[in-house]
Amino acid sequence: MHMTLEADYAVRFVDFLASCKEKTGAHTISEQTQVPLRFTLKILRKLVDGGIVQSYKGARGGYQLSRSPGKITLREVIAAVEGPYVINRCQKDDSPCGYAERCRFHRVYHTISQMVRDELDAYSFALPEEKI
Repeated sequence: MHMTLEADYAVRFVDFLASCKEKTGAHTISEQTQVPLRFTLKILRKLVDGGIVQSYKGARGGYQLSRSPGKITLREVIAAVEGPYVINRCQKDDSPCGYAERCRFHRVYHTISQMVRDELDAYSFALPEEKI
Protein backbone atom coordinates (compact mmCIF):
# COMPACT_ATOMS: atom_id res chain seq x y z
CA MET A 1 0.00 0.00 0.00
CA HIS A 2 1.13 3.51 -0.70
CA MET A 3 -0.23 7.01 -1.15
CA THR A 4 -0.98 8.12 -4.65
CA LEU A 5 1.32 10.61 -6.33
CA GLU A 6 -1.55 13.10 -6.26
CA ALA A 7 -1.83 12.84 -2.46
CA ASP A 8 1.94 13.18 -2.12
CA TYR A 9 1.85 16.36 -4.20
CA ALA A 10 -1.09 17.72 -2.20
CA VAL A 11 0.91 17.27 1.00
CA ARG A 12 3.83 19.11 -0.62
CA PHE A 13 1.57 22.01 -1.63
CA VAL A 14 0.02 22.43 1.81
CA ASP A 15 3.42 22.17 3.47
CA PHE A 16 4.80 24.81 1.09
CA LEU A 17 1.80 27.12 1.59
CA ALA A 18 2.17 26.73 5.37
CA SER A 19 5.51 28.53 5.07
CA CYS A 20 4.19 31.34 2.85
CA LYS A 21 3.18 34.58 4.52
CA GLU A 22 1.03 35.80 1.61
CA LYS A 23 -0.94 34.56 -1.39
CA THR A 24 1.19 32.53 -3.75
CA GLY A 25 0.61 31.92 -7.45
CA ALA A 26 0.24 28.48 -8.98
CA HIS A 27 3.41 28.97 -11.05
CA THR A 28 5.44 29.57 -7.90
CA ILE A 29 3.87 26.59 -6.13
CA SER A 30 4.61 24.43 -9.16
CA GLU A 31 8.22 25.56 -9.37
CA GLN A 32 8.96 25.36 -5.65
CA THR A 33 7.45 21.89 -5.24
CA GLN A 34 8.76 20.58 -8.58
CA VAL A 35 5.33 19.51 -9.79
CA PRO A 36 4.13 20.19 -13.36
CA LEU A 37 1.84 23.23 -13.53
CA ARG A 38 -1.05 21.34 -15.08
CA PHE A 39 -1.05 18.79 -12.25
CA THR A 40 -0.55 21.56 -9.69
CA LEU A 41 -3.72 23.33 -10.88
CA LYS A 42 -5.73 20.10 -10.79
CA ILE A 43 -4.68 19.30 -7.23
CA LEU A 44 -5.09 22.88 -6.01
CA ARG A 45 -8.68 22.76 -7.27
CA LYS A 46 -9.32 19.70 -5.10
CA LEU A 47 -7.72 21.37 -2.09
CA VAL A 48 -9.92 24.43 -2.63
CA ASP A 49 -13.01 22.21 -2.92
CA GLY A 50 -11.91 20.44 0.28
CA GLY A 51 -11.78 23.74 2.17
CA ILE A 52 -8.05 23.49 2.84
CA VAL A 53 -6.85 26.17 0.42
CA GLN A 54 -8.44 29.46 -0.65
CA SER A 55 -8.15 30.73 -4.19
CA TYR A 56 -8.05 34.40 -5.14
CA LYS A 57 -8.53 35.60 -8.70
CA GLY A 58 -7.06 38.63 -10.39
CA ALA A 59 -3.71 40.36 -10.66
CA ARG A 60 -3.11 40.01 -6.92
CA GLY A 61 -4.59 36.54 -6.77
CA GLY A 62 -3.07 33.28 -5.76
CA TYR A 63 -3.51 30.60 -3.16
CA GLN A 64 -3.20 30.45 0.58
CA LEU A 65 -4.29 28.12 3.33
CA SER A 66 -7.86 28.62 4.45
CA ARG A 67 -6.89 28.39 8.13
CA SER A 68 -3.87 28.06 10.39
CA PRO A 69 -1.48 25.24 9.38
CA GLY A 70 -1.85 23.76 12.86
CA LYS A 71 -5.56 23.29 12.22
CA ILE A 72 -5.02 21.26 9.01
CA THR A 73 -4.30 17.56 9.45
CA LEU A 74 -2.46 15.18 7.20
CA ARG A 75 -5.63 13.09 6.99
CA GLU A 76 -7.65 16.06 5.69
CA VAL A 77 -5.20 16.76 2.89
CA ILE A 78 -5.00 13.14 1.77
CA ALA A 79 -8.80 12.78 1.93
CA ALA A 80 -9.27 15.93 -0.17
CA VAL A 81 -7.60 14.24 -3.13
CA GLU A 82 -8.16 10.53 -2.49
CA GLY A 83 -11.35 10.39 -0.45
CA PRO A 84 -11.60 8.80 2.99
CA TYR A 85 -8.79 6.42 3.88
CA VAL A 86 -9.72 2.74 3.97
CA ILE A 87 -7.42 -0.26 3.84
CA ASN A 88 -9.84 -2.28 1.70
CA ARG A 89 -12.42 -1.18 -0.85
CA CYS A 90 -15.12 -3.08 1.06
CA GLN A 91 -14.80 -0.42 3.77
CA LYS A 92 -16.12 2.34 1.50
CA ASP A 93 -19.68 3.46 2.14
CA ASP A 94 -20.54 3.60 -1.57
CA SER A 95 -19.38 0.08 -2.43
CA PRO A 96 -20.36 -2.51 0.14
CA CYS A 97 -18.99 -5.88 -0.87
CA GLY A 98 -22.01 -7.90 0.22
CA TYR A 99 -19.72 -10.39 1.91
CA ALA A 100 -19.07 -8.41 5.09
CA GLU A 101 -21.31 -10.56 7.31
CA ARG A 102 -19.35 -13.70 6.40
CA CYS A 103 -15.89 -12.15 6.10
CA ARG A 104 -13.77 -12.81 9.14
CA PHE A 105 -11.41 -9.96 8.16
CA HIS A 106 -14.01 -7.22 7.66
CA ARG A 107 -13.80 -6.09 11.29
CA VAL A 108 -9.99 -6.27 11.18
CA TYR A 109 -9.94 -4.05 8.06
CA HIS A 110 -12.21 -1.56 9.81
CA THR A 111 -10.00 -1.48 12.92
CA ILE A 112 -6.80 -0.99 10.92
CA SER A 113 -8.38 1.71 8.76
CA GLN A 114 -9.50 3.59 11.88
CA MET A 115 -6.03 3.30 13.43
CA VAL A 116 -4.44 4.80 10.31
CA ARG A 117 -7.03 7.62 10.17
CA ASP A 118 -6.40 8.41 13.84
CA GLU A 119 -2.64 8.50 13.28
CA LEU A 120 -2.99 10.78 10.23
CA ASP A 121 -5.17 13.09 12.34
CA ALA A 122 -2.34 13.35 14.88
CA TYR A 123 -0.15 15.30 12.44
CA SER A 124 -0.75 18.86 11.31
CA PHE A 125 1.11 21.30 9.13
CA ALA A 126 2.02 23.51 12.08
CA LEU A 127 5.36 25.20 11.68
CA PRO A 128 7.87 24.75 14.51
CA GLU A 129 7.31 28.31 15.72
CA GLU A 130 3.49 28.09 15.50
CA LYS A 131 1.55 27.52 18.68
CA ILE A 132 -1.61 25.48 18.26
